[in-house]
Parts: sequence; C-alpha cells; structure tokens
Amino acid sequence: MEKDQEFLEMVIKALVDHPEAVKVVRVVDEMGVLLTLDVHPDDMGKTIGRSGNTAKAIRTLLRVVGMKNNARVNLKINEPAGGRGYMKPGATKTVDEAMNDLKL
Repeated sequence: MEKDQEFLEMVIKALVDHPEAVKVVRVVDEMGVLLTLDVHPDDMGKTIGRSGNTAKAIRTLLRVVGMKNNARVNLKINEPAGGRGYMKPGATKTVDEAMNDLKL
C-alpha cells in the first residue's frame, strides 16, 4: 500500500464510527493519483464535514503528501447507495407545505 493511501485510511478511520467499512482504491494515470473513498452511509457527514470543510482539509493534506512523493493526488468521495446527495435535510417540501410557509 502506498503512503498516500495509508495516510487517507488512517485519517478517515480515526474520524468515522464504522472504520471497518472504510475502503480506499488507488488508481494511477497520466493525470496523477486518484484515491476513491467509500465509507458507511452514517459516516458521510463526518467525512465531508460542515460546508465540506473536512473534505477540503483532507484534500489539502493529500496534496502535501503527494508533493513529498512527486505525485498529484486527488480524492473522490463516493456517495453510498441510497444517500441523500447534496440536498440539505428537509430541503424538499410539497407545494402545500411551501404555500403554508408563505402564509398566503
């Protein structure tokens, strides 16, 4: 296992409640290194963080690890099956609920 992959696994397993579900796949191509991360659906919030700040910080650290090894490292976080996507909880309402909120 390469150092960037080891580093990512160590950081993510320390953050999540289900470390046994963490899976990192490493692919190298002409664009650099792509690390694809899969976590338990309940751990997505901890992995991404509020406004994506945790994911941004992890990506920054991976770039530093990559620079030490003369590689460009990118991170892709896979959404688990049945995930919510990028919608905020409670963001969708029926037309009736929206009209009641407007109190028209």
